[in-house]
Amino acid sequence: MIIGLASDHAGYPLKAHIYQFLKEKYIIKDYGCANAVDSVDYPSFAQAVCEDLIEVKIQRGLLVCGSGVGMSLAANRFKGIRAVLCQDLLTARLSREHNNANVLCLGNWLVTAKLSEEILNIWLNTNFAGGRHIDRIEMLD
Repeated sequence: MIIGLASDHAGYPLKAHIYQFLKEKYIIKDYGCANAVDSVDYPSFAQAVCEDLIEVKIQRGLLVCGSGVGMSLAANRFKGIRAVLCQDLLTARLSREHNNANVLCLGNWLVTAKLSEEILNIWLNTNFAGGRHIDRIEMLD
């Protein structure tokens, strides 16, 4: 699986941790940003990941900012993107099972490195349940 990973400056520390955590199991395409010092605009990074996800150049997207809210708002502007902001394990599982979320947003200020690993393991390894949920997802698109 190819995963697109991006952050703004506020999310950079968690993004760097996530990259190290996932690089042995997945192909990670890093969209930036490059550091936590230079201020950047999160919508540009969300757009780059979402466009490649829509064009099937990647299979999932991971976006990180300070709270995760900005990235989730930016990502959900794109048709076919189902971005979810997760801060717990249940939301991670249900977002995949029920909503077939294809972008995970995390907040560096709100999620520890250890919790991000647990969320990622669940989110990346939970399958979409299908069934009655398909009609609901189609309604979103």
